[in-house]
Amino acid sequence: MQDVTSADFEAQVLQSEIPVLVDFWAPWCGPCKALSPSVAKIAAETEGKLKVVKCNIDQSQDIASRYSIMSIPTLMLFSKGEVVEQLVGLVKPDKIMEKVKRYI
Repeated sequence: MQDVTSADFEAQVLQSEIPVLVDFWAPWCGPCKALSPSVAKIAAETEGKLKVVKCNIDQSQDIASRYSIMSIPTLMLFSKGEVVEQLVGLVKPDKIMEKVKRYI
């Protein structure tokens, strides 16, 4: 999983050929840390079909603002540059996969 910032968000997420799951998080967020292993597992299971990236909202406040991220963790699934799914909070891996499978 790679980190994306304001500098490369468009290239890595919006212009991606395959769907992208963006994990919006912050270092001080306990639930974000708890969600991280689930996101890593999904990244491993969908390698080549889904790109999974992390976006630190403290370092990329403009992106968080653009997508109205009000609480974290927030997962957003992008397909063809558009947000197609959004999950907020500590979500179980099977629920994340249920959403992702529709687009891969």
